[in-house]
Amino acid sequence: MGAYILRRLLLVIPTLLGIMIINFTLVQFVPGGPVEQIIAKVQGEGDVFSSFAGGDQDVAEETFGSDSDYLGARGLPKEFIEELEKEFGFDKPPLTRFLLMIGNYMRFDFGESYFRKISVIDLVLEKMPVSITLGLWSTLIAYLVSIPLGIRKAVKDGSSFDTWTSGAIIVAYAIPGFLFAIMLVVLFAGGSYWQIFPLRGLTSDNFENLSLTGKILDYFWHITLPVLASTIAAFATLTLLTKNSFLDEIKKHYVMTARAKGLTERRVLYGHVFRNAMLIVIAGFPAVFIGVFFGGSVLIETIFSLDGLGRLGFEAAVARDYPVVFGTLFIFGLIGLVVGILSDLMYVIVDPRIDFEKREG
Repeated sequence: MGAYILRRLLLVIPTLLGIMIINFTLVQFVPGGPVEQIIAKVQGEGDVFSSFAGGDQDVAEETFGSDSDYLGARGLPKEFIEELEKEFGFDKPPLTRFLLMIGNYMRFDFGESYFRKISVIDLVLEKMPVSITLGLWSTLIAYLVSIPLGIRKAVKDGSSFDTWTSGAIIVAYAIPGFLFAIMLVVLFAGGSYWQIFPLRGLTSDNFENLSLTGKILDYFWHITLPVLASTIAAFATLTLLTKNSFLDEIKKHYVMTARAKGLTERRVLYGHVFRNAMLIVIAGFPAVFIGVFFGGSVLIETIFSLDGLGRLGFEAAVARDYPVVFGTLFIFGLIGLVVGILSDLMYVIVDPRIDFEKREG
């Protein structure tokens, strides 16, 4: 097992490098870089993308020549543009910039945000509590609810309980997380009906003055709605996955043999079936965790006025804040790959009979 884990860890390097190369290459063809962002602000346009309409292209060509890279640089001195390029590092060829960036990342030096004047690491750490809250609690609740419910549905397959819960699960799966979030706001956060839960932030303004019990209650009071909105899709998928996995195992011969020996149904389910059926559920853990942690969080964070990593990544992409874009991409990619390795370790913990080294051989 140790050799297998070592090989997986070594594969992290080329995989992560491939992710960075692809994204860095794509960015080279995306208009509206940080230099153009600054130019747009200097010109008072506010939005860099208005400069791509070509309304005053003739003026730009007269000022800088027809081969100017920045259509928004109307009337600005060429020296000013060159100084901006130098400041952002765009005076170097793309390959040189990429190699310098990867060299810094290998030392875990992710640079500083172009527009916020704060290091990428500090920015990520600042936003991390929100994403950890949504990801951790949503994944935990999804597993705590889905696994017992999926097992119950498998045992009661075809019954009225299985039918009505399947209907509820299908409805839950069909509702997008952001739409469910809006519904929760309308119903329970003062939208049109009840003002039960707060609409913004992880804590109240007077959080520091509360007692320990008060702080805990205040924290859960604030996260209830966003966590519910983040959990709904994962909950539906995991429940059906658990049910189908248990149904497959229950129909196998070793289960009939265990029952024939006089074992109780509980012993059969949790002593024999559970270990085998849970393998596929555990295999999906990285996807569930990463999906809840990063995916779809932009809209949830926006609706509930939470300043987390999803919103940070979206704003950095729009502003072309490349240190933040690539820094977070590198960090999240590394986390995703490591979580994938951890899922393999969980396979072995659940079922020690699994030997990845023999399978690879």
